[in-house]
Amino acid sequence: MNKNDLVASVADSSGLSKADAGKAVDSVLDNITNALQGGNEIRLVGFGTFSVAQRKATTGRNPQTGAAIQIPASKQPKFKAGKALKDAVN
Repeated sequence: MNKNDLVASVADSSGLSKADAGKAVDSVLDNITNALQGGNEIRLVGFGTFSVAQRKATTGRNPQTGAAIQIPASKQPKFKAGKALKDAVN
């Protein structure tokens, strides 16, 4: 399922127009992104938790030349599925 499929599904299940459903989906994704940028955690009970993980700087290798390269520290978005979501999938 891609974003267009998700928007169509939201529109069908909620009775909204596709334009309104698209705005709603975009708004949810924007708010999750903004919260993660601010270092916050988003907990959706039964669905899961979005958080930010800090990755340390490491030394890697260029696969073509074998030369050592420095990989800088970074922040990575993380998602941990909740129990209800895990149970629904299994």
